[in-house]
Amino acid sequence: MEDSGTNSAGESIGLPAVVKAAARQLLVKSGAGGLSLDAVARDGGLAVTDVEAVFPCRDDLLTALVVDAYNESGSAMERADRAAGEAGAPAGTRLLAVARALRQWSFDNPAEFALIYGSPVPGYHAPQDTVPPAARTPAVLAGIVRSALQAGELTPPRRAVPGPPLLLPQAVELFGGVPEAPFSDIVERGIVLWSNLIGLLVFQVFSRTHDSVRDESAFFDFAIAVAAEGVGLVVPPGENTD
Repeated sequence: MEDSGTNSAGESIGLPAVVKAAARQLLVKSGAGGLSLDAVARDGGLAVTDVEAVFPCRDDLLTALVVDAYNESGSAMERADRAAGEAGAPAGTRLLAVARALRQWSFDNPAEFALIYGSPVPGYHAPQDTVPPAARTPAVLAGIVRSALQAGELTPPRRAVPGPPLLLPQAVELFGGVPEAPFSDIVERGIVLWSNLIGLLVFQVFSRTHDSVRDESAFFDFAIAVAAEGVGLVVPPGENTD
């Protein structure tokens, strides 16, 4: 019989993973609002002192789960983009591939998806540590749009976003600068694309489209193609990225 495992260095290294696994199971059962160190210890068959040794408070544990969710979903998108790029796919096909990868991750991990894209957890304020992992998703989208711009694959918009630039410096930095006209508002349009993707996933993961469309997977592809038009990118119809 294995030791419960907090005495040796090797066992101590594995404890954070054990605690997070128990916490993820609790997320599935009770949601983020039901997450507490006592509940994680009880459901995971651990001593509360063991849980507190690696995550002194609930917010520390929540932050670790948020960071993992962003990193795992971002990694899924990056892998899909890398595979599509290595296959010589155009930007529209790459976009569909990464969107599908995020969709698959979201359906495979609905509790983690709800944690990062659902309702805010009462009393929890995400620290700066969560920002770089969260930026991986828009960074993938920005990379695709930027490469499409450089390759001449974007159609100029019919009208520019009115008024002065609406961007924070971080968004400009993530994209790598503001292009010249007629693509000077492409970063704002990219943020619209990003928000459309996440909103579409919220609808599908939380079953908001199941009683409206016959084929949710096909509708997802259609919606991504429509959203892509906003940045001047064409997603080929019926594109198979598998």
